[in-house]
Amino acid sequence: MSRLEGAIKIENDDDVLWKADTREKNEEVAARGMKFLSWLWTRKEKEIAIVTHSGFLYHTLSAFGSDCHPSVKDEICKHFANCELRSVVIIDRSMMGSDPATTNYPGKIPSGLDLPSDVADEKLPDEGKAN
Repeated sequence: MSRLEGAIKIENDDDVLWKADTREKNEEVAARGMKFLSWLWTRKEKEIAIVTHSGFLYHTLSAFGSDCHPSVKDEICKHFANCELRSVVIIDRSMMGSDPATTNYPGKIPSGLDLPSDVADEKLPDEGKAN
């Protein structure tokens, strides 16, 4: 997995988005999340770890899945538990057939769930070892 050192430019030491007397609307959180995802699509890395507040992920991911099976929509729109770790694959269907470096699964949707790292290490012990 690549490390993104200095990838996001912080322009101010103060939290200029936070206001003591105003709470950000859910739609504004989702819009900020979509702006982040637009930036994310510009990255060449295939796997990126994102650490953030659960509300940010909840409202951002809730904007997706309207074209999915209801069980998939329910899964991506669930609230996060405290300190929960989830793996999510986001596919930009408009980019299918384009430069494979910018799409994880061009031309198809991955089937099934990804294995947790510890399980994958047990089931696929020779994968990833240097020759």
